[in-house]
Amino acid sequence: MEAVQVAVRSSDAVTEFGAVTILRSSPQLRVVKPEEEAQASVVVVVEEFAGDEVFAHLRELRTEARQYCVLVTDHFRAADLMTAIECGVVAVLPRRETGDAELVSVVLSVSRGAAYLSPSLQGMLLAQLERMRRDVLEPNGLTLSGLASRERDVLRLVADGFGTDEIASELAYSERTVKNVLYGLMSRFELNTRAHAVAFALRAGVI
Repeated sequence: MEAVQVAVRSSDAVTEFGAVTILRSSPQLRVVKPEEEAQASVVVVVEEFAGDEVFAHLRELRTEARQYCVLVTDHFRAADLMTAIECGVVAVLPRRETGDAELVSVVLSVSRGAAYLSPSLQGMLLAQLERMRRDVLEPNGLTLSGLASRERDVLRLVADGFGTDEIASELAYSERTVKNVLYGLMSRFELNTRAHAVAFALRAGVI
């Protein structure tokens, strides 16, 4: 099995060396050189404070490759949670309480698509998503999936086998409106057919 490529970043050289030593102890991980950071599957950032500079760097990395980030810090602001997630952070670990074996385990889990947030951070994330849904998306007819409510309604009927005229009748739309809704949706998400659009919506869990 090929080793997972990991990059380590810290503003403190001693801290960075310690993290590199821990991760290199696992034969399942390969720590890349700083100049190879963009090639890593997982980036481990160890900082006392996670602020704008850290997020700016992670955001820049995300433009080069889709990477997962494990953030190890003792000072993380709840207000930065959504920003962190947008930058690829999928795990936040307390620096003083995280042992060597736990760090290796979390990095391996993250490389396989898992995430780790403490129960308190999970609660904060859900609360922020609910506020976004209520205050931003819902007033504009949108859902967390990125689909407008009428797009979801149309796709649900397409999935049930309804034709354009039947969908128009069921939703009290014109046939042109139904076609425009489907065209807009399929163009936005680069979907090729109605069947493709239905499959997309099913995978997203919105119908």
